[in-house]
Amino acid sequence: MRVLFMYPGTKFKALTFSFDDGVKQDVKLIDIFNRNGLKGTFNLNSGIPRFSKEELQAIYAGHEVACHGEFHLSCDQIPRDVLMREVWRDREVFEEIFGGVVTGLAYPNGSFSPRVMEILDACGIEYARTTIATGRIKNAPEDFLAWHPTCHYRDAMDLVDGFLNEARPVQQLFYIWGHSYEPDRGVKDWQYMEDLAAKLGNHDDIWYATNIEVCRYLKAIRSLKFSADGRKVYNPSCQTVWFRVGWEGVTGAHTVAPGETFELPEPPETL
Repeated sequence: MRVLFMYPGTKFKALTFSFDDGVKQDVKLIDIFNRNGLKGTFNLNSGIPRFSKEELQAIYAGHEVACHGEFHLSCDQIPRDVLMREVWRDREVFEEIFGGVVTGLAYPNGSFSPRVMEILDACGIEYARTTIATGRIKNAPEDFLAWHPTCHYRDAMDLVDGFLNEARPVQQLFYIWGHSYEPDRGVKDWQYMEDLAAKLGNHDDIWYATNIEVCRYLKAIRSLKFSADGRKVYNPSCQTVWFRVGWEGVTGAHTVAPGETFELPEPPETL
């Protein structure tokens, strides 16, 4: 039986952003995001404060704050205990400021390795974004601790039309990264960012999500347990998962709730 997984709300497209360093230009970028219905993840360094606690809470409201190393040290060039401190201190500080549990990270300077990934896993990190652009709009990474984005924002406009016009019922993820100070340094400009956000924003068929929301949803899909005959599916996660079966056309959609066992519909007799 062919099961087609969707993003929340029966959508096949998802869009997420990741911007690093927690600089003052985040304020301008987040205003653009908010005006266009976009959501992003902002990777901050707890040891390099640029805003007060109250400012941080106001600026990043509605978006995700993730780790970027206490002092932005290259992860693969420091001892294990220093790396653990870099990550753990970020988690402590940001969880105290924003509440909840902070388990996302972007690699400082893009530096990572299998050793680093093992340490991050021990520190409770759920995903870690690299700076290696794939140039492809696809679904889930093989390993969330080596999560390669689609592209840097300067290259995103070249991919927008293909993403918006794609009509196939296949999960797609457009993942854009960068630094919000770059428009001030001539890497495109703020008008480009306005145009990019306006073109990508406010589409009914796109799920706008933070990195952690995408990560946890895709992990929930991977955790589903199907019966041996393929007729039942059990959801052991804490996330509702959306899907349809192949013969239901473009309208049929189902959900399997956390802890639920769902019996898949029978195909029409004509099939």
